[in-house]
Amino acid sequence: MRAGLELYVTYAARRPWVPRRPQFARWAHAVLEGFTSPEVSSRHAHVLSVRVVGAARSRSLNVRYRHKDRPTNVLSFGGAGPGPDGRHYLGELVICAPVVAQEALAQGKGRESHWAHMTVHGVLHLLGFDHEIKSEARKMESVEVQILDRLGFSDPYA
Repeated sequence: MRAGLELYVTYAARRPWVPRRPQFARWAHAVLEGFTSPEVSSRHAHVLSVRVVGAARSRSLNVRYRHKDRPTNVLSFGGAGPGPDGRHYLGELVICAPVVAQEALAQGKGRESHWAHMTVHGVLHLLGFDHEIKSEARKMESVEVQILDRLGFSDPYA
């Protein structure tokens, strides 16, 4: 059963090309549908915020929270989790439109494909996946590839 999703999308940058809300919703749903843990169940509404930003905002957030003085493709900020209202607050993704566009071009990927990958990647971070340790990275990449395949996108690591 498809998990309920309350998705809030804000745009501080719309160029280069950025996805619309229905695309973000489809990609986030694809991640949630793959999990049946108590944190991610079809009985709860899940709340997710996606902010599309420019390079300056991405850089300032990356400096503040990761101590890296450069813009980055996606930042994930965990939410409060289960709330008293019965909803599960997943958190917020901050995706940098110029970085995603530059990466897609440099890697020879389609824009939509790379945006889908960054969204899936970010939501997986909110669900506890990480890639700091090699074994965790392999597991996260495997899950990403499976989800993206279900969505009709090719392996982003091939």
